[in-house]
Amino acid sequence: MGATLPAGLVAIVMGMALRQADRWWFSPARGGHRPDSLRSVMALQRERLNDVTPVLLLLGHWLEIGGWCAVAAHGGAWGCVLAALAALAGAVKFRHLQEVSHFAVHGVLARRGRLNTLLAEVAVHVPLGFVPVAVRRRRHVREHHPNATVAGADPNLAELHRAGLRAGAGVARYVLGTVHPLTPRGVSGTVRGLAALGREPGAGRLRAAGPVVVTAVLALALGWQAAVFVFVLPRLLLYPQLAWMSLLVEHRWFDPEPVTGPPVAVEAGRCLRLYPLNTLLALVARGTWLPYGDLYHFAHSAHPAVRWNYLPALERSLAGPDYRPRALLLGGSAVLRRHLRALTAVAAPTDGPDGAGHPTDGRRTQPFHHSSR
Repeated sequence: MGATLPAGLVAIVMGMALRQADRWWFSPARGGHRPDSLRSVMALQRERLNDVTPVLLLLGHWLEIGGWCAVAAHGGAWGCVLAALAALAGAVKFRHLQEVSHFAVHGVLARRGRLNTLLAEVAVHVPLGFVPVAVRRRRHVREHHPNATVAGADPNLAELHRAGLRAGAGVARYVLGTVHPLTPRGVSGTVRGLAALGREPGAGRLRAAGPVVVTAVLALALGWQAAVFVFVLPRLLLYPQLAWMSLLVEHRWFDPEPVTGPPVAVEAGRCLRLYPLNTLLALVARGTWLPYGDLYHFAHSAHPAVRWNYLPALERSLAGPDYRPRALLLGGSAVLRRHLRALTAVAAPTDGPDGAGHPTDGRRTQPFHHSSR
């Protein structure tokens, strides 16, 4: 085991370097481009979409995961610390893979549509135990995007309601709702969702075997520590909580401003922009729980066909949103505090048919198993 730590660190560095190929290729700075409108952004994106760098990007992430497995298996005097660090890293890597595959669902990860689906399935959905890409695309693109924050129509809002985040919830229930994936009910739902994968439309009976196979391979190749700390623990507990936190800061879920008009105006009334002035917290969020454009959810909601590389430039050209909280928890404008105030100020909503516990938005979650947004 003594050689696993250096080998793991080398794999992590190599994976990070491999991912930079996609970042460099799509960067507006390459060639001195300064897109300042949707038209210029889309023109640059069409020019640079390809089928090579996305493969390198996903390979880089999995190489990093392999490296963290080696770190977790190192043992020694610092074994517990390294295992805990590897578990956190595994959860972050799963969040990154979730967001990369999210853009594959929108058809802008790679140039060819079929390759978008293939990459998302092989590199993310099957090994991590997410629903089929076609199911996720329907739930996210067709059901969530046009109906965000609309009770009875938005599957993401219905899931928040089922977790206890609804009008009339007391402070204790609200707090539990914000950490729902870590509660016994949330963990149970995650496990049940993974077990039920074979019943999803077009899933096939063997889809649920994906995470089991990955766990077995890691255990046989690098030991039980790698399987438990870098895959099982992050997949069942830590990654779902990171995904849940991301979901909470996407929209003004409980007090959207109803606006009619073009998409930008509509989304400005129901989105928010976290950390507009705190560069450090924004960088930390982008590197961990809000990766690949998730911090720029307003720009993405207004123009879902734009790749994450160009969302910052696109956001600068858009007006809104008005709600730009400086913090997640602390301060009067903090997101979680606003959600709580909104829930205590409105009548209890209804979820329509989705309130019965049927599978919801595959982009982030199915019934309480927080899969893939």
